[in-house]
Amino acid sequence: MRPRIGGDRLLHVYTWILIAWLILPIAVMILFGFNDPQGRYNQTWQGFTLKWYGEVFALEALTDALVVSLLIAVATALIAGALGTGMGYALGRWRFRGAGALNLLMFAAIASPELVMGSSLLSLFVSLGAPLGPVSITIAHVMFSVSFVAVVVRARVVTLDRSLEEAAADLGASGWTTFWKVIFPIILPAILSGVMLAFALSIDDFVITNFTAGTTQTFPLWIWGSTRVGLPPQVNVMGTMIFAGGVLLAVLTNIRSRPRKKAA
Repeated sequence: MRPRIGGDRLLHVYTWILIAWLILPIAVMILFGFNDPQGRYNQTWQGFTLKWYGEVFALEALTDALVVSLLIAVATALIAGALGTGMGYALGRWRFRGAGALNLLMFAAIASPELVMGSSLLSLFVSLGAPLGPVSITIAHVMFSVSFVAVVVRARVVTLDRSLEEAAADLGASGWTTFWKVIFPIILPAILSGVMLAFALSIDDFVITNFTAGTTQTFPLWIWGSTRVGLPPQVNVMGTMIFAGGVLLAVLTNIRSRPRKKAA
């Protein structure tokens, strides 16, 4: 009995250390959004201030880069969400010729190094004579994020109770009605999770974006370029705002996906 208790305690300690390791960079980012540096380098604590939250959009180039990243991330999330939902539903619902190859292609896109994918997409765009910019970035982001959406949706579809579809068919519902009235509400939390994942992957991507951006500046590219001359505190403030928005959206999604209790 004692070894088991000791093992449980060790597991708890390990878990909390891992949680602290993951949260620490976020906590530092939030903390230094309140820092009052005297120079351009926001690396040492020099005093508390709230002025950066009032001047968060004072740097026009940084604000423009953030807007570009948000627009690309929203477009990527919507397109990858639609394509990934269809792909995941098809792979989880039916067995068809080519499903194995599609599965292989899907996981290959996930496992492929971003450096390889970015250079390949750059070669493709250059060979086609396609201009590099927001459109090429969006296409590239959709290509690597659609697989993540498909995996999440497929994992939910394979656990569906087929008797629900049979019951709907017995009641006279068409296949289209069954999908929208029965299946879609059940897999909606998985779809939203996939969309949120695609958004997070897009707004945070640097490697593939660096290959396909051309002269377009996104939020990660702007931060990378500014590390040579010093990151302004506005970067921490914007990062905090993005993190807070993600947490809020995750909480709302979790509340939305909870089963509602019927009134007595």
